[in-house]
Amino acid sequence: MYYRTTYPSPVGLITLACDGDNIVGVWNEGQKYHGADISVEMIEKDDMPVFDAVKKWLDRYFAGKKPAISELTLAPIGGEFWKSVWTILCEIPYGEITTYGDIAKKMAVKMNKETMSSQAVGGAVGHNPISIIIPCHRVVGANGSLTGYAGGLKTKVKLLELEGVDMSRLFVPTKGTAL
Repeated sequence: MYYRTTYPSPVGLITLACDGDNIVGVWNEGQKYHGADISVEMIEKDDMPVFDAVKKWLDRYFAGKKPAISELTLAPIGGEFWKSVWTILCEIPYGEITTYGDIAKKMAVKMNKETMSSQAVGGAVGHNPISIIIPCHRVVGANGSLTGYAGGLKTKVKLLELEGVDMSRLFVPTKGTAL
């Protein structure tokens, strides 16, 4: 059984989902793949300790604090490859960015392969069901393009700015201009 509640944030309304003990989803309103891996109806239930913990974590995050991911019990739903990519995402420090290519190199080592497709990594990053907490917004293209955020590029920019990322070399690919 899965439960859901909402959290009003500076980047819009966020849906939180849990299995009773663990967070399984954090999605921005209108986010691509919103709830896609949960095949049953989620029951609205606001008064759960796991939701209280996530809301407090998000309050601190949006206040510019640096809450640790390890403070929360996460159980993202997905295949082993995706989960491995999401584990690497959790290692990206607050206020820093990495590239899809860098993650692909780490995955190649992890899987004992010579190379790994950045596109495969991009698919896993894009399907991250626990946005913000598993920081997929910290992944950019090798050339600095702000691409591939299922929650929308405006949200990605706001999150990176909140974390104090130097945006001077990053750009939105559709416009091709620096932010």
